[in-house]
Amino acid sequence: MTDTERQRPSLSFEIFPPNTKTSNELLLDTLDELQDLGPHFISVTCSNKQANLQTTTLKLAGYIQKNLKVPSIAHITAAYSSKQEIREALQTLDRFKTKRILALRGDIYEDKQPTGDFQHASELIQFIKKEDPTFQISGACHPEIHPEAASRVADLHHLKEKVDSGCDDLITQLFFDNDIFYRFRENCEMVGIDVPIYPGIMPIVNRNQALRLIQTTKTALPRKFVAILEKYEHDPASLRAAGLAYAIDQIVDLVTQDSAGIHLYTMNQSQTALSIYRATKTLFKEESLIV
Repeated sequence: MTDTERQRPSLSFEIFPPNTKTSNELLLDTLDELQDLGPHFISVTCSNKQANLQTTTLKLAGYIQKNLKVPSIAHITAAYSSKQEIREALQTLDRFKTKRILALRGDIYEDKQPTGDFQHASELIQFIKKEDPTFQISGACHPEIHPEAASRVADLHHLKEKVDSGCDDLITQLFFDNDIFYRFRENCEMVGIDVPIYPGIMPIVNRNQALRLIQTTKTALPRKFVAILEKYEHDPASLRAAGLAYAIDQIVDLVTQDSAGIHLYTMNQSQTALSIYRATKTLFKEESLIV
């Protein structure tokens, strides 16, 4: 392995558990195609509204690890989990030989009372590290500022607490302005956060996805990104092409600026991941093909 290969960033993907038998079959096909791209890891999301963590996130993470021989990361949320449920989740993941977790607080719902065992992701991280220190734990971060944070300074303070609790690396929420990420990375360095930070990139490839993004997030939308949405709103093929091109441009810039890696939010669409991989594959390290 050359020095250049060692310095190349990683490429990873995020998928979510399907809701129906048909979508489950489609996801298995998607995973087969993602496997061929040699990802550094594939993460599996978890929602506080999921019926059963064991049969959704954990089962799918185990399938990726055991059947596809690709490292998997299971998302686990804190707010609605009991300590016993977390112990059982760790035991399940250990059986699957899945030793990586993305620890999250998770969304809070007005009509659902949290268990009270964990109020913050940092408490969940501390608990997991105490129960089984062999797990590698990732944390989530917000380059623009957590929606509930009192200020940017307070947000960085809480993020530092999360890292000090035992967080091994960070994965960002999606963003569309790379300058925001670079400022965030500099701020992290200033407060002593020295773990790898993986930028999360979501390619916008259809109108409904774009509308959901605008309605449900507070993510800053740069002028050139808004121009794409407006110009190709009723032209699906052009919107997809322009959305992919925008994401590819983001990725090339991030890699050029020495990002630790790229975490691609696939929305369970293998063709989106494949298009981006083909355009950027020489930027990423080849050893990620090996578990």
